[in-house]
Amino acid sequence: MVTQDAQLKSKEELMEKLSKPEVISGSEILLRSLLLEGVDCVFGYPGGAVLYIYDAMHGNPDFNHVLTRHEQGAIHAADGYARASGKVGVCIATSGPGATNLVTGIATAYMDSVPLVVITGNVISSLIGSDAFQEADITGITMPITKHSYLVRNVEDLSSTIHEAFHIANTGRKGPVLIDIPKDISAAKTLFKPVTEVSIRGYNPTVTPNKLQLDKLVKAIEESTRPLILAGGGVVYSGAHEELLEFVTKTDIPITTTLLGLGGYPSGNDLWLGMPGMHGTYTANMSIQNADLLINIGARFDDRVTGKLSGFAPKAKIVHIDIDPAEIGKNVPTDIPIVGDVKTVLGLANKIVKRADKADAWRADIQKSKAAHPFRYIDSEDELKPQWVVELIHETTSGDAIVTTDVGQHQMWAAQYYKFNKPRSWVTSGGLGTMGFGFPSAIGAQMANPDRTVVSINGDGGMQMCAQELAICAINNIPVKVVIINNQVLGMVRQWQELIHENRFSHIDLAGSPDFVKLAEAYGVKGFRASNKEDAKAVWEEALNHPGPAVVEFVVRRDENVYPMVAQGSTIDQMIMGDSE
Repeated sequence: MVTQDAQLKSKEELMEKLSKPEVISGSEILLRSLLLEGVDCVFGYPGGAVLYIYDAMHGNPDFNHVLTRHEQGAIHAADGYARASGKVGVCIATSGPGATNLVTGIATAYMDSVPLVVITGNVISSLIGSDAFQEADITGITMPITKHSYLVRNVEDLSSTIHEAFHIANTGRKGPVLIDIPKDISAAKTLFKPVTEVSIRGYNPTVTPNKLQLDKLVKAIEESTRPLILAGGGVVYSGAHEELLEFVTKTDIPITTTLLGLGGYPSGNDLWLGMPGMHGTYTANMSIQNADLLINIGARFDDRVTGKLSGFAPKAKIVHIDIDPAEIGKNVPTDIPIVGDVKTVLGLANKIVKRADKADAWRADIQKSKAAHPFRYIDSEDELKPQWVVELIHETTSGDAIVTTDVGQHQMWAAQYYKFNKPRSWVTSGGLGTMGFGFPSAIGAQMANPDRTVVSINGDGGMQMCAQELAICAINNIPVKVVIINNQVLGMVRQWQELIHENRFSHIDLAGSPDFVKLAEAYGVKGFRASNKEDAKAVWEEALNHPGPAVVEFVVRRDENVYPMVAQGSTIDQMIMGDSE
């Protein structure tokens, strides 16, 4: 057994070896720099423009690379790794189609503020701009969806570029940074000197808030009779869950967490109202509409949360705490803007805030509303309900699993019925809504957390977009438990066509999908299927106890809808509650 001291010494020896100045190739500089940044896992797919980089990996025992089966699988895995670990995710792809296959994943990370360093190869420098074989202007293509990008023109700049990229990706409002490396740069040699400090002129994100604004927040809380906290993904990304818990405890203010904020506050707490917005709880939405003070902590007032903007929180004074000043006032007019890192802001606020003493009646009303309006569905003893399946997963994992999802109805059911008590336990594509994200992101999450149970909940549509990554689960024995909620239809599209388009169902039938059990077994992964409760309990228990990866297909009814629902163009208090309410 390797002791912690031995591991530390081994790491120190590795860092000393990597920091040794010597003449090496750009490819070797890249690998060394990644290792010096503490990168322990890279996802990628080779090709002509990155051959020197992959050649440098050959025989390098310190560098861990996972060969995915598609570049989109690589970047989604890196994204899941980043969300579940708090570290920067890294992926590598070749030029042209390899690079462009990353675009959807880059946009996914950008929309959700996920720190990634995306490394692409390019044609040799002298051919750039000539429409050479497998050439694409990836820095130009991704300019709107990266926090920053680099085209490396000189091998002497490579080391500093890599360290700058990590610094930018993981500070301020986090996000993806792209490094494009021409093939001749990866082959060229120079004296490698490790970068020990990064300082970028003009880049200095505001971390500490203005004290006067904090004083205004304290006064607003003291005067409020109906205060409410709206907490978002910024709480999770800044590691501010403990500060948020203290803030809520001291102020005694009810709290709702956005889709990406789930896990940032314990779901079992009485003051938690659930998720707001299009498929949020009745109590969360009605509380937003009736609050006289809404404190936004690390959320961006996404349209799926606000509904019709002109009717959002009409009675509330708005406080917005965010690391990105561009978000404050962008969608919702803000009365008290507070720019700063959420962890820092809450840490300072906790020293001066007091209980919202005037809000006792408000708290009592909210508790009555929570009791009267929980999530409901009509259960069945004859067929599987997807909500029941999520409840089964929650119960059998004690709410301690890392859950990733694809996008659609199953995503909303998972958000509604799985109760998260820990940060970084929920991995989902919020802003972009990327189908194909769920399964490969679970691979990254499992690589980042080898000792935790990782469950990937998918629809039968999204699962087919990255199902090829089952191969790397089998080969590397990555024990992800893959759940497929199979209703043989594009469920969320079908729901909208039913409710909004008067049952005009158009091109949503997925009845020709493969036998997912056979598909899993074809890749060497254990496969299970259930269509009733008894079988579901049995196969899920077997899958959880299986030491390797497993695919479990739950066959559910085709016409089940996600409720509550707020139609686009409506205010969030105009909720379609469904048959059970």
